[in-house]
Amino acid sequence: MNRPRVPTKIVFAAIIVLVFAGSYVARRQIERAEARATRSLGGATRIVSMAPSITETLYALGLGDRVVGVTRYCNYPAETENKARVGGYLDPNFEAVVALDPDLVVMLVEHEQSLPGFDKLGLNTLVVRHKDVTGILESFPAIGRRCGREAEAQRMVADIETRIERIRRKTAGLARPRVMFTIERTAGGGSIEDVYIAGADGFFDKIIDLAGGQNAYRQDMVRFPVVSHEGILRMNPQVIVDMTPGLSAGRVAKETILADWQQLGQVEAVKNHRVHLMDHDYAFVPGPRFILLVEELARLIHPEVDWES
Repeated sequence: MNRPRVPTKIVFAAIIVLVFAGSYVARRQIERAEARATRSLGGATRIVSMAPSITETLYALGLGDRVVGVTRYCNYPAETENKARVGGYLDPNFEAVVALDPDLVVMLVEHEQSLPGFDKLGLNTLVVRHKDVTGILESFPAIGRRCGREAEAQRMVADIETRIERIRRKTAGLARPRVMFTIERTAGGGSIEDVYIAGADGFFDKIIDLAGGQNAYRQDMVRFPVVSHEGILRMNPQVIVDMTPGLSAGRVAKETILADWQQLGQVEAVKNHRVHLMDHDYAFVPGPRFILLVEELARLIHPEVDWES
């Protein structure tokens, strides 16, 4: 029995459909395989940063071109000016984040109250700790693994550890002066009243230690205690670092700020002209540039050391 003859054009069209369908399926399979491979290699390509210290870390790892969103407080490096803003430190704008279609949102442990919101949106997240130096250093390989920058992360850790070790060697055996870090106070009023200082905060406290000093505040485990005129007299710091945002911008004069301390002329730091003003932006951000703060502080604490050799 003769079978009906299918027109050649129909057969040819069917073959084309099958070929294109097959190529589409194959292409999708390849794309999915590549995506799986990229994810397995930690190759996040659209990253949202939820803190200035995270943004600095991402750029330091060479991931700036993958950053699609940052907080309103992120301003370093200068390239962040052109990035989309996704809210603040504690008030993330979930709609803005979702609109950026990120494949990774990096946040701090302080943001964990926001984590359920990101999870409900189906967003991949990575939580890192920047409360202390150990957490900062651990965050480099953690981010590196998720973004395909493990080698760069290990080099960053090694470089910082080498610089810390250099300071340790140069200050080994030297006296460790008492250092007081002022975090916030009313400056330029002609007096020293209530001053927020670095206590057992895990960051500045460790910075002082790495720089070859000891924290002048040793009373309890408060992170940022408020001390009075009398409290500073009792501590009698040998070095004072007065954090003064806006100093370099000319919002307040150096002479005016230093004049405040003259009422504490009995304090060793004041008597010996060892009150130092600092407003470097990296001094306020616990990110990869913390090593610059350690190095500068080491020079202030130990001017007797030949730091150039």
